[in-house]
Amino acid sequence: MNLKPKIEDLLKGIQKNVPLAFHTTFKIGGPAKYFYTAKTKEDLIKAIKVAKKINLPFFILGGGSNLLISDKGFEGMVINFQFSIFNFQKNKITAGAGLALGKLVRASAEKGLSRLEWAIGIPGTLGGAIRGNAGAFGKSMKDIIKQVEVFDLETEKIKILKNEDCQFDYRESIFKKKKNLIILSAKIELEKGSKKEIEEKMKENLDYRKKTQPLNFSSAGSVFKNPRTRTSSVRGKPSGLSAAYLIEKCGLKGRKIGEAQISKKHANFIVNLGKAEAEDVRKLINLIKKKVKENFGVELKEEIQFLGF
Repeated sequence: MNLKPKIEDLLKGIQKNVPLAFHTTFKIGGPAKYFYTAKTKEDLIKAIKVAKKINLPFFILGGGSNLLISDKGFEGMVINFQFSIFNFQKNKITAGAGLALGKLVRASAEKGLSRLEWAIGIPGTLGGAIRGNAGAFGKSMKDIIKQVEVFDLETEKIKILKNEDCQFDYRESIFKKKKNLIILSAKIELEKGSKKEIEEKMKENLDYRKKTQPLNFSSAGSVFKNPRTRTSSVRGKPSGLSAAYLIEKCGLKGRKIGEAQISKKHANFIVNLGKAEAEDVRKLINLIKKKVKENFGVELKEEIQFLGF
């Protein structure tokens, strides 16, 4: 008799029915059928191969930012990738994808290395930041990435992608298009600078975030990408408008559904007032898209990821 192997036998340390809300910055989401913590690249690759072998859907979870998880959870395996080793070689850093971006920013500043000041205050991990080409203050990950080490799910081989191979664009990369490419680590190139000036710039950027963003509430960060327009105007408005501006002009700031609210401080944030459900957030997202389309003829595209819907 051919019995299918149990996942517990194939992957030691795997957990069942783990609530995911505690693993996201939104503090929203139901349980994962299976949950596994990968502390090394080898752990991650093994977990992926096991999932592939038994035809189980999987999701790589880093810091849990830019993510909305269904109230029903995820009927697969969530792999929490915590590989966060990093080392400096002059002005270059090699770091694991599970490294918290904030830790990387502060460690770089401590070494007097510049070009990462813009990233202070951005939650999540290096891997997530690369995947979404995270950016702020006119800078982004594509400006500092030299190469990315990936595991190709199709060939089951590790390969190195150079910056130009990553197809970086505004909040986009090859990793969003090709789900078979799993980020393991990256090499970053910074510049030597004045430690004092770097720290001053970081403080300035962080102060700006505190002033303009609802950091005292749980959220997933910016919900929508800022729209791109081919013409010089959007129904009489100048091009280059932010998603926040369009949402605010629709009179949606402060709108609530359940305990989810369009932030009164920054209209491109939806905040969890305490016990928000994923469906509350989805309804607000759909309302925003509908109203912005009606008022400005612009189709907003989500920056956040969805899991379990």
